[in-house]
Order: sequence, then C-alpha cells, then structure tokens
Amino acid sequence: MPLALASGLDALAALAHLACIVLGAPAYRVMGAGERMARAAQAGRWPPTLITLAIAAGLFVMAFYAGAAAAQRPPLPWQRMLLLTFAAVLLIRAMAFPWLKPMFPDNSARFWWVSSGICMVMALAHGWGAWRLY
Repeated sequence: MPLALASGLDALAALAHLACIVLGAPAYRVMGAGERMARAAQAGRWPPTLITLAIAAGLFVMAFYAGAAAAQRPPLPWQRMLLLTFAAVLLIRAMAFPWLKPMFPDNSARFWWVSSGICMVMALAHGWGAWRLY
C-alpha cells in the first residue's frame, strides 16, 4: 500500500512538471518556480525545459520502481537500495528548504512550503514501503 501511494504521488509530480513545460510560463508561475524561471520559459530558453524534464524523468523512474515493488514483481536491479535512496533524497529535500531557499530567491514561500510538504509525504511513503518490503 505505501509503495503504491508513493508510485502514484511520483507519477502525479512528474506529470505536474511536464504540464509546466506544455503550459509554459503561466504554469511555472502557478507552481511557484520563480519569475526568473517563468521569464526564461516565456523567452523560449532551454534551461527551464531541461531542468523540468530531468526532474520529471527522475520522478517517473521513482514511480516505476515503487510501482514494481508494490505489485510484488520480481525485484528490479538495485531495487532495495534505490527505494531507500529515493526516500532519503526526498526527506533531505523536504527538510533542507530553509538552506535551499536563499539559493533560489525567486521561488515563492508557497512553493517552498507546498513542495517540501509533498516531498515529506513522498519520503514517508517510500521509506515506509521499503521498510515493509524488506
């Protein structure tokens, strides 16, 4: 159950990132990514797209691994290590926002609180699921 939840949350987060690419600057603004990122997307620059694609790809990999483990398929390569790594990375991201915030001054306070809360829930789902699996 927790890994199924983790997989679903990962996939939703990946789709939200892809929506930013498709919808452009307004979506980056709504998601709280910062005016600099939104302006770069509006100007047709590549960095927002590449950064957002990289994040979405990572989230889809996480969804795949968590989903495969939830379905109790034969273990994927490095499944245990990766599930625990996903949980650790998400937990660090959730808790590190006070130190990350000054590095990204354009990101809104809403972005930091909402994204950090989502990361915390995702970290707990991955960690709990990996713990129950092993």
